[in-house]
Amino acid sequence: MNIQASQLVQRVWNYATVLRDDGVGYGDYVEQITFLLFLKMADEQAGSPNAPAVPADKDWASLRHLEGDALEVQYRHLLTDLGKEPGMLGVIFKKAQNKIQNPARLRHLIALIDKENWSGMSFDVKGEIYEGLLQKNAEDVKGGAGQYFTPRPLIQAMVDVVAPRPGQTICDPACGTAGFLLVARDYLVHHYEAEMDRDQKRALRHDTFYGFDIVDSVVRLAAMNLYLHGVGGLESPVRNQDSLASDSGERFDIILANPPFGKKSSITVMSEEGQTSKDALSYERTDFVATTSNKQLNFLQHIYTILKVNGTGAVVLPDNVLFEGGAGETIRRKLLKDCDVHTLLRLPTGIFYAQGVKANVLFFTKKTGGETARTSKLWVYDLRTNQHFTLKTNPLTRAHLYDFVRCYGQPGEIHKRVETERFKAFPYDELLARDKVNLDIFWLKDETLEDSASLPAPDVLAQEILENLQAALAQFSSIAEELEAES
Repeated sequence: MNIQASQLVQRVWNYATVLRDDGVGYGDYVEQITFLLFLKMADEQAGSPNAPAVPADKDWASLRHLEGDALEVQYRHLLTDLGKEPGMLGVIFKKAQNKIQNPARLRHLIALIDKENWSGMSFDVKGEIYEGLLQKNAEDVKGGAGQYFTPRPLIQAMVDVVAPRPGQTICDPACGTAGFLLVARDYLVHHYEAEMDRDQKRALRHDTFYGFDIVDSVVRLAAMNLYLHGVGGLESPVRNQDSLASDSGERFDIILANPPFGKKSSITVMSEEGQTSKDALSYERTDFVATTSNKQLNFLQHIYTILKVNGTGAVVLPDNVLFEGGAGETIRRKLLKDCDVHTLLRLPTGIFYAQGVKANVLFFTKKTGGETARTSKLWVYDLRTNQHFTLKTNPLTRAHLYDFVRCYGQPGEIHKRVETERFKAFPYDELLARDKVNLDIFWLKDETLEDSASLPAPDVLAQEILENLQAALAQFSSIAEELEAES
């Protein structure tokens, strides 16, 4: 982050500590920043073809000179009315509420934003400021915002190996705050912007990126994040919908995703007596090869559906997707047969804000159906064994993934890959012969099991124990919910 951006983030974020005394949480603060920043930029860009037209009595100017109760009333009505507007305005302000009840605090925040010419900043600076706010919000683990935030070094490595090209459509069906889409946008700008013509630049802004999420407030943050990076305009590239509910018929060249953590989908049911219970939620879709309440398995099936033939999927998945029997085995067999499932990256623990997660990245290319299996070899890169990361003392960096990117190689050149200590190939027939087609494959010896002198630092060891306990607790909770639903 450059100096100007980091200073602005600090200045804007410092005010959050003042608002916390009034009971405004970090997540609420970022939302209010989003509303006000959007209005300020719309005011600066008035008349521009890509600037949403905000009604005159609900715009930035209508707030600029008000104070006290008049300001609070105007702001409250403004949020409600703009949420009913079509296009980008409706996405940003849908179900918006004023969480800053102290008019003096609101007045100060407006003045803070009004000092800067946000539209005059480059997309990179604006984007860095907003990304900085989102990251700080994600670090507030108690608020749960971390579940929407994938480590940026991991996203960058995934985008680097997928290597998107101009003209391709890129989708994230569980987009969170749009981290994958933004890194893909940065990749395209860095590698191709100098040679893009006017139509290609327009397509990059309006026809390249597509995001979906089921959470209203997250869709708002994603749309704003993209807007600050020069993606979208009158219409939002992000939609508020349940991706798993149905097949919309849309197809994409590249899918980059980290579907939400948590094993089961469920709905709360209330009986006539007022008692509540949870029912496992399964998605009955004709395009799904298996019916299950496992969210990640359903997302994997959905991603297969919405990929174009010869399209590429790069998906973060928990370990259970690799070894779970029943529907899991059925889906893995289908994927190995109809796709070229060529690469699996085993991720280390301690890199996600959501604790207790053991995850992987699966890379595959969708092929046309046929009698012959489209997977020939699965290459597995083990970045987990004998690796120890924590969010604060030893965070995952881009450098930790350089060797994986080098081993992966260029798209279309998988036949040139070479095995290394951490990178091994497993033939299709060998995969099918494994119990339940288990893809949770590892071969490196865990040094900590052989030599007590090589144990990680106590804080790292304690964190790993905590993550294992949390992962086990999540599994037990899932089983308990299923048993309760059955009874």
